[in-house]
Amino acid sequence: MSSFLGKDNADRVAQKIITAFPPPAFSDISKASNDLINKDFYHTAAAALEVKLKAPNGVNFTAKGTSAHKGPVTSSLEGKKAISNGISITQSWNTANLLSTKIELNDTFASGLKAEVLSNFNPAAGNKGQKLNLHFKQPNFHARGFADLQASGAASAIADVVLSHDGFLVGGEVGYDVQKAAITKYSAGLGYTTGAYNAGLTATNSLSIFTASYYQKVNSAVEAGAKATWDAKAGSNVGLELAAKYKIDSASFAKAKINNLGIASLAYNTKVNSGLTFGIGGSFDTQKLNEAGHKLGTSFTFEG
Repeated sequence: MSSFLGKDNADRVAQKIITAFPPPAFSDISKASNDLINKDFYHTAAAALEVKLKAPNGVNFTAKGTSAHKGPVTSSLEGKKAISNGISITQSWNTANLLSTKIELNDTFASGLKAEVLSNFNPAAGNKGQKLNLHFKQPNFHARGFADLQASGAASAIADVVLSHDGFLVGGEVGYDVQKAAITKYSAGLGYTTGAYNAGLTATNSLSIFTASYYQKVNSAVEAGAKATWDAKAGSNVGLELAAKYKIDSASFAKAKINNLGIASLAYNTKVNSGLTFGIGGSFDTQKLNEAGHKLGTSFTFEG
């Protein structure tokens, strides 16, 4: 598009498209860089398996299994079905013997409003609590509310909001303990986004953890990003992470990242065919290459 319109005109068109849509949620102000740095690195588990199937009656089934480097294998089974326009039910069961039910109502009560009602139950221990989540999106506005009622009777709530204008983002978050009638946390964030890059600055954990992030789509094949984090309560050291992604072809990509401690991670993902996606990755301590402690992992995703 930039070769046809010219770079300046293409940037203006992309900015108008961004402005026409709701801004990201508060936790997603730095989503592009966070996804680049955190997602699709497979060394976090020795092996992971995911199977996605769609039944003739419209129910989507997802089965997941993860073999950790240390500890037991964990797994879950989830079924999701849309029962009417804008309403769906998701039920899941995991190896912790937790039965979860989620009812989603999208645009049911008002345009741009999504409500989620969640309930957790353990057959051996009984009720494990309920949650109500609300998401409200409008052009230049995105607000969310999360209410958590625990089985013990304790109740808490979290609310956040983001406003946007011409690519600029400003947002805040507050947590509240109903029983104590006290604010438990508060956060603030700023951001700027375009079609090719975005930057974010957040202060979380009651303005004690500061994070600056940057993401850029260099070209159609290359993405790059960085994140710096400073914990004012923990000390003066700043954590730094750098990551890049290279799209090898339409079916595969490679990723790499490194942090200030010298931990380097590599990953490769390829769509073998329409039903199988394979990923492999490793994490290596570059300061102790001759020692144990490096991690390798694989991921298989089947779809049918």
